[in-house]
Amino acid sequence: MSTVRMHADEVATDADLVRRLLTRQFPRWAALPVALVESYGTDHDIYRLGDHLVARLPRIGWATAQAAKEAEWLPRLAPHLPLAVPVPVAQGKPDEDYPFVWSVHEWLPGANANGTLHDLDQAAVDLAGFVRALRRCDTAGAPPRPPGARGGPLAEGDEGVRRAIARLGDRIDRAAALRSWEESLSAPAWDGAETWLHGDLLPGNLIVVDGRLSAVIDFGTLNVGDPACDLQPAWNVFTGPSRARFRAELRVDDASWLRGRGWALRQAVEALPYYWHTNPGMIRQASHALAEILSDST
Repeated sequence: MSTVRMHADEVATDADLVRRLLTRQFPRWAALPVALVESYGTDHDIYRLGDHLVARLPRIGWATAQAAKEAEWLPRLAPHLPLAVPVPVAQGKPDEDYPFVWSVHEWLPGANANGTLHDLDQAAVDLAGFVRALRRCDTAGAPPRPPGARGGPLAEGDEGVRRAIARLGDRIDRAAALRSWEESLSAPAWDGAETWLHGDLLPGNLIVVDGRLSAVIDFGTLNVGDPACDLQPAWNVFTGPSRARFRAELRVDDASWLRGRGWALRQAVEALPYYWHTNPGMIRQASHALAEILSDST
């Protein structure tokens, strides 16, 4: 199995590279079997190391800060969360074969949430519980949110959203997408305290064991900001009654719901033109989310 090139300036990885990195930096794991994990993730290649570990190698420069962020914050947040999160074990360094910091985590068993949840209503309760717990975590010392990062004002993404919708042409209902986006932009801004948010609660980042949510992974967009950003699963994971249950569990007001829908739309329409020819899994996910968003818009 090999990875598909998605970014113009990405770095290629393979199992042999992982073995060389382990041999030079973590020789105690060098003899473990190495296998690429099938995924439609966009910024890391994931390699299983034996039965209990996983190596995460950034494939693009913008993902290189994630290892340090997860190593610092996940151990602090994990005790307060009702679902498992990645457990950082080691942080690798750039070397002659590979230019980025990389990481080793404990392996979290299970499948992603694409079609594997047995009871969406229960999943809505479970995921809402995770979001509530994350919001309650102390934000003292959290790094400042960069401009344009998830959790800021929706208007920061206005130009990019409009550009992405235009690029999509007749592949989507552009008029409906713009109406939905403008409705979200018109919602009152968040004026409460900023909270921790995951920022990317898509099915590929939710782990399911025996049909039920067990873990949340990939905290690369971990940030503090408007809690409405973590409403994305309402349209990416849930439909109909389970979407209503997710909203009810989180007691979401109308303005926050519109902003959350705006975040979900932004993620979908920006992903579609970028990954259209390279990542069919992401295209399926984004297309599904956009259809749910437009069906839920006025």
